Amino acid sequence: MKRLALLLAGIAALAAAPAQAETVAITGGRLVIGDGTAPIDNGTVVIRDGRVVAAGANVPVPAGATAVDARGKWVTPGLVAGFSRLGLLEVDAVDETNDVRAPNSPFNAAIDVAPAINPLATAIAVNRAAGITRAIVSPGTGRNTIFAGQGAIIDLGGDMEPITRPRAFQFIELGEDGAGNAGGSRAAAYVMLRNALREARDLRLPASARRPNGPDGSPENPYIQGSTGRPDDVLLTRFDAAALVPVLDGTQQLFVHVERASDILQVLALKQEFPRLKLVLVGAAEGWRVADRIAAAHVPVLANALNDLPATFEQLAATQSNIGRMHAAGVEVAIGMLNDEDGRNIRVETQYAGNLVALTRIPGATGLDWNAAFESISGGPADIVGMGDQIGTLRPGRRADVVIWDGDPLELSTGVDAVWIDGVRQSLTNHQTELRDRYRQPQEGALPHAYNPRQ
Repeated sequence: MKRLALLLAGIAALAAAPAQAETVAITGGRLVIGDGTAPIDNGTVVIRDGRVVAAGANVPVPAGATAVDARGKWVTPGLVAGFSRLGLLEVDAVDETNDVRAPNSPFNAAIDVAPAINPLATAIAVNRAAGITRAIVSPGTGRNTIFAGQGAIIDLGGDMEPITRPRAFQFIELGEDGAGNAGGSRAAAYVMLRNALREARDLRLPASARRPNGPDGSPENPYIQGSTGRPDDVLLTRFDAAALVPVLDGTQQLFVHVERASDILQVLALKQEFPRLKLVLVGAAEGWRVADRIAAAHVPVLANALNDLPATFEQLAATQSNIGRMHAAGVEVAIGMLNDEDGRNIRVETQYAGNLVALTRIPGATGLDWNAAFESISGGPADIVGMGDQIGTLRPGRRADVVIWDGDPLELSTGVDAVWIDGVRQSLTNHQTELRDRYRQPQEGALPHAYNPRQ
């Protein structure tokens, strides 16, 4: 009986295990590497053990590989959502389903979104079926603070392990939103930021006093343990101040939402006092006005692609040519979707990239050529977040996130035929496809379920 029980337990464990990656060769398609280079006709991608082995023309197909014929189709890396809230909410107005921000929390910078990511959120499967395989996910700010917390890089795979990199960056609000959260003015927001970074600096241990590893073998947090002699007038909790130490040391990126040109320059000037900051601008509607300064500072930008109306006073110079002009000035720029249905409709970033291509055909406008436009939603955001060696392209050694399209991926009429994440082929079924199938051919009598009633 004991042996039978062990056998049954082993069978159950195998049944519960996630799908295993295999060796796959995708051949004959129009191949896009995702690094800004031109598409390759009749290309081949070989993936093994969840990684890209080779991609290009005249790539031999390994013996025993599962062959996928992509003739007449396009083959690309999975798309990377440059800025999103994927997995953090279902219904904005229903607090129980919305983990974007914590307005009543005593913590801010210390908040880590990773535990709140729901891989079964409706938007995850919908966007996966549209070719999105990774996402940069950020929290939002609460009340009376410019600090939102620490964002994560996730995959959109159909499993319960979505986190690719936790605590990848710290996100803060400056500009109009930051001014409101800090007490009513931009000046107050910058004082709040400088004060917080100085409090983090007060917590930092000198290198000579740090232990190489913590009790669990991981690098020890570089802030003082126990009694520190912190002054009594600190504004941040110890956890919040400690969370800013990696930002201060340049080991964690600082994403900053600003739109106005003058605000952008103020952010760039922060490096004079805090030279190790690894800044990333988010939004930057007026970035084109100071593109030369952004490029000279080597600060990348995740910009909204279609802001062309003065929706706020800090966006008076908004133009669809913003990304194109920054790119032409040498700025490292990719598409983000801050406050633009960023919790659900990331899939429209292919449309946004396509519009940037269309701008090149409009007199007086500045867009991107096709290769740069596709890179702005694949290798571009991956490079900006420091994961270009892992995701965003089909270069050898990268994670095997691959999409087969039935046409040009930047055209509205194009659909997705297949998606692999980490070398595992993914289901394209989602709530929207189930609703489509339910109502496509309605019959008299009871309609079929729009869900699986046994789950």
